[in-house]
Amino acid sequence: MKKRFILLIDFSEYSGNLIRYACDWGNKVNAELLLVHQTIVLSPAFAEIESRKSIAEDTNDEALQNLKALAKELIPSNVKTSFLASENNLQITLDKLLAEPFDNLIFVGLKGTGLLKKIFLGSVALQVIDNTKNIIVAMPKEINAFSHEKIFVAVTKKHPLNVLELNNFLKFIDKENTGITFFYLSNPNEKTTGTEKQLRDLSALFADRFNTSYEVYEGSDPFESIKKVINNEVEEMLIVQKGTRFLTDQLFRKFLINELVYEGKTPLIILP
Repeated sequence: MKKRFILLIDFSEYSGNLIRYACDWGNKVNAELLLVHQTIVLSPAFAEIESRKSIAEDTNDEALQNLKALAKELIPSNVKTSFLASENNLQITLDKLLAEPFDNLIFVGLKGTGLLKKIFLGSVALQVIDNTKNIIVAMPKEINAFSHEKIFVAVTKKHPLNVLELNNFLKFIDKENTGITFFYLSNPNEKTTGTEKQLRDLSALFADRFNTSYEVYEGSDPFESIKKVINNEVEEMLIVQKGTRFLTDQLFRKFLINELVYEGKTPLIILP
């Protein structure tokens, strides 16, 4: 199937880099772009149905023109690009789009303004991650050029890695000059024999296409342990499974999202 990148655009200061990154990546894998904006329609409480419909149409038309203006500024004319502006619930919109015959990645920007947003990702991003059965690419604010030299895949015991979805994601990655490290963060004195076998098997599974390796990092301090894995460099990606402690544990969430994503250059890939 054709590849498509669905970009959630809110016209904030972060939208430009999100588009640049997706466009750069899309050029390398021949993916078309779809820019999506959820409009907020403000109409009088007692307005008639036709009046509300007219206001919604005007609001969507204005957003559509703004999307096209962004595309004209940031996306080369040879990149196939489409647009969608709708007041409908974003999740309903995404579900309809994902039913179409494409291999999709959904791109959402992460905003780093305000302590709560830093810790909790931002409400829109979390809602999309929690409710969407598709691979999500959560982007930090500073990065604008695609790179994939080092991919780190977090493995946990409680939530097994969705190997099928990982394989689907890797269809978007050029195998040349790409290294994948499967890793596990263990507690001190934790028995990891079974986990090491799992890591070894995962490494072997993808070794025919990529340079693969695996590591077990032991430490009582999760902050220091994760620093052994991610160096916060522009050519890195971090892949996590939805439901793991990386997204649910507050300590991990605060450190990973705040230090590695919001203030860094590490795209976060969430597998469904």
